[in-house]
Amino acid sequence: MARSDSILRASFELEEVSLRLNGGPVCGIDEAGRGPWAGPVVAAAVILDPAAIPPGIADSKTLDADARELLYPRIMATAKVGVGIADVTRIDRDNILHATMWAMSEAVAALPVAPRLALIDGNRAPLLKCETRTIVKGDARCLSIAAASIIAKVTRDRIMIALGRELPGYGFERHKGYGTAEHAIALAHHGVSAYHRRSFKPVQLALGLV
Repeated sequence: MARSDSILRASFELEEVSLRLNGGPVCGIDEAGRGPWAGPVVAAAVILDPAAIPPGIADSKTLDADARELLYPRIMATAKVGVGIADVTRIDRDNILHATMWAMSEAVAALPVAPRLALIDGNRAPLLKCETRTIVKGDARCLSIAAASIIAKVTRDRIMIALGRELPGYGFERHKGYGTAEHAIALAHHGVSAYHRRSFKPVQLALGLV
C-alpha cells in the first residue's frame, strides 16, 4: 500500500545508492517562489556531506520559519551550496517556468564543484551538464532536495522581507508576494510596484490590461 504524503520522511537513500554505484557528487535542487505575484523565483542546489548531515532537514513547507532559519546556517556550514535568482524582468520576459529552469541552472553553476547527478524536485529538469533525475514530491522524499528547499525558501523570504522595508504598505514581509487578501488590497491601494510580475493575471488586472 502506498504511503500518504503526510507520513513521507525525507531520507538519504537515493543519494547513498548513487554514490555507492556511480560515485558523486550528488546534488539536490529545489525552488521557492513560482506562484507569488511579486518578487523573484529562487533556486538552490545542495550537495550534502554524508558524514555531516544536520538533523531535522525536511521539506521546507513542513517547517515553520524559525526551524528553517535554524537549519539554514547548519546546511551552509556543512554542505556545498549554490543559489540562482531569477528576477521579475526575467520572469515576465521568459515566463515563470523558463525563469525557474534558468535559476536552477544558475544554482548548479554556483556550486563549488560540479555534480555528477542532480536530483530535482518535480517533473521538469533544467538543461545541465550532468545527469538529471526528476522526483515528484522530491522535497518530501530526498534529503538533498529538502535541504535545497530550505536554502531557497529562506533566501527568498529574506529578499521579500527586505522589499517590505523598501516598500512599506504592500506587506511583502508577511505574505512574501503571494496572492493573499492583504496583497490584493495593497495592490488596489498602492498600485503595481517594480517588483510585481506583470505577466501574472492578478497584476494585469490591477494594471487594467485585462
